[in-house]
Amino acid sequence: MRTEISYGKFNISLHRHAATPLEVTGIAESEFTGRSNTLFAVDVDVEVFGDNFLPAYTEGDNSMVVATDSMKNFVLTEAANFSGSTLPQLLFFIGQRFLELYPQMESLRMSGRELPFRATRVPDANGFTNSDLVFAASHSDAALAMLHLERDANGGIQISDHQCGRIGFELLKTTGSSFTTFVRDGYTTLPEIKDRPLFIYMDVFWRYTNSLESVQLGKTFVPSEQVADICKVVFHEFNSKSIQELVYKMGQRILERFPSLAEVSFTAQNRTWDVAAINPDNAAHKVFWEPRAPYGNITLTLSR
Repeated sequence: MRTEISYGKFNISLHRHAATPLEVTGIAESEFTGRSNTLFAVDVDVEVFGDNFLPAYTEGDNSMVVATDSMKNFVLTEAANFSGSTLPQLLFFIGQRFLELYPQMESLRMSGRELPFRATRVPDANGFTNSDLVFAASHSDAALAMLHLERDANGGIQISDHQCGRIGFELLKTTGSSFTTFVRDGYTTLPEIKDRPLFIYMDVFWRYTNSLESVQLGKTFVPSEQVADICKVVFHEFNSKSIQELVYKMGQRILERFPSLAEVSFTAQNRTWDVAAINPDNAAHKVFWEPRAPYGNITLTLSR
């Protein structure tokens, strides 16, 4: 009988204070050049792999099992010792510590999602500035990362797989999008629209050519904030004929700006609003309402 097993602890929320500030080189599409990391809030998942844990399944023998509650305590404790600046660095740091402490773990997958908090704006002598004391929880797009760590032939620790991303986009463009000349047949009720407000939900992911670059700062590092800004600028600039064309243009720009990336991928949903009412005296005065499910879904992966 063949088995594949894993276990772990998910949704470990932590709020690390006073992490090392991040500084990066700016790009044309973004004002982002770093962050203070006064508050570094993330949600972490730990998933452990290895046949050493199989007796717990087959015989109820837990002698090799690290309790998931211990995993949670380990993550929270080690986060206080973290000296880096980014989410992938945190995952790498904690994952390495896990494999160093517990030899029965053959490999593990560390995943994390940013819990966005934005500094509030407060008055100062020059007008307004970001508070270093008060932060507001945000429900905007946020960073995501995954690292799969395993032992190499020499007993060291290597990254065998990785993915970074920015998830949770909800972007509306009021004009400058269309959808026409699609297949029409007996099942078609959708009208052709030459100019429409376009509302999309979107996630974007990327991989580096060299996985180690995901955890190293320098010219090859890709800040998720800059990826987000590229997507928003392309949406602003480009008059798209479909969501497919829009995400393709976004992917092209991301790969152009960041030569260290091997691929970029998208998932996007069409949440475009339906027209509810039009003012008969002024056609520009329209009221829209959000449609119910189902929603159109689009995926794209661009590789070099």
